[in-house]
Amino acid sequence: MTLRHQIIALAIIPLVISILAVTTFITWQSANLAKNSIDTFEQNMLKTKEAEILNLTNLALSAIQTIYDRAGPDDEAAKQQVADILTSLDYGKDGYFFVYDYDGNNIVHPRQSFRHGHNWIDLTDPDGDKVIAELIATAKAGGGLHQYKWQKPSTGQIADKLSFVVSLDKWHWVVGTGVYLDDVYSQSAAANKVMRANIRRTFVIVALIAVPSVLIVFTTCMLLTFRERRMADSRLKELMQRVIDTQEEERTRLARELHDGISQTLLGVRYAMDLAGRKVRTNVDDAAQTIERGVEALNGAIKEIRLLSHDLRPRVLDDLGLTAALEALCHHFADRTGIETKIDASGFAGTLKAEASTALYRVAQEAFNNVERHSGASKLSVKLWSDGGRARLTISDNGTGFDGARDGASGGAGLGLRNMQERMAHFRGLLLINSSEAGTTLTAMMPRSANLAAGKQAEAA
Repeated sequence: MTLRHQIIALAIIPLVISILAVTTFITWQSANLAKNSIDTFEQNMLKTKEAEILNLTNLALSAIQTIYDRAGPDDEAAKQQVADILTSLDYGKDGYFFVYDYDGNNIVHPRQSFRHGHNWIDLTDPDGDKVIAELIATAKAGGGLHQYKWQKPSTGQIADKLSFVVSLDKWHWVVGTGVYLDDVYSQSAAANKVMRANIRRTFVIVALIAVPSVLIVFTTCMLLTFRERRMADSRLKELMQRVIDTQEEERTRLARELHDGISQTLLGVRYAMDLAGRKVRTNVDDAAQTIERGVEALNGAIKEIRLLSHDLRPRVLDDLGLTAALEALCHHFADRTGIETKIDASGFAGTLKAEASTALYRVAQEAFNNVERHSGASKLSVKLWSDGGRARLTISDNGTGFDGARDGASGGAGLGLRNMQERMAHFRGLLLINSSEAGTTLTAMMPRSANLAAGKQAEAA
């Protein structure tokens, strides 16, 4: 994958995961809340049904209580009278009372007359529940609720039914009534349907809000990323052009120095040697003086070559270190320009890496060039020291100063300042410049990471 595709992938994948996670969480939370609400509603409905059938049972018992209390265990007339009363207690299409004896024989069933006089002890519902046996057992145990499946009179369909039964022990009867729960479950199903519709609506709303928002954030991030990339590419191209321009400037300077200085000097030496040769052949007495002048000119050429070599890469920096190299640079600068130059390196620990020492030396070299060309200074001071293990270099002059924003924008000193800043930035260092009409102070600060490792420091020492 290209860098652009990698950036797009790294931007899209977390956003997609975030959208899915947020949507899933909201959907799950909404479903849980709705399910809890529906469960609570269903439980409340069931409790209402339980209270309803309990009240109906108490009402029926109140209606037969007087007759039951006065009758004996085998009072058939009283039994028939009670059965008639219970048969008549009708409430709605699906509301009725039923009676079974302890053996499972049906005594009262207003909605299913075919059950009268038959034994149903072994009757089971579609779930395998032995309905009549369970109702009898519940009544014998003191009465209570029992849920099972039974045919609903109004529809003829099998539905869930909740019954409450009590026993008439004297007659060995089980009296009960019940309510069908399909209306409760239908309301729960309707609520579930509404819940699913609400969840879908919530999901759509979240999607309509989240997706455009995420797309806006993603688009903004991508635009910023590509803008930064274009800026970085532009800065890289600018830097490459600066490197090329600097190389060309250095080559031009070397060519000019070689042509105008060393080449002319060597040409003079050649003419001197030719003249000396002619004088020797003609036995002229001053041939030795001519040779001496040629030797002097050759010595001058050698000195210029050494100066060029020193400017390119001073041997003293590799052999004796940064302090000695800066001292030599200051002495040569003072000799060449006549500017009074002082250096104080007494507080320098000398623990920098070779590359960092070279960077500080080049910063000083560039600063000296700027002082010579632009400042008009008469005094220059250099201080090299260590502060908390961090190398510091300060160069101050009493020149006219400069406008950093203006001079840093183009040409001349601006290119030199940018070169110094980039050398320091390579080591994550800082370059601070304070310039005014009273002079300019340049401070280069290296971080601890530019120092040699502890073991190498010991070896260098």
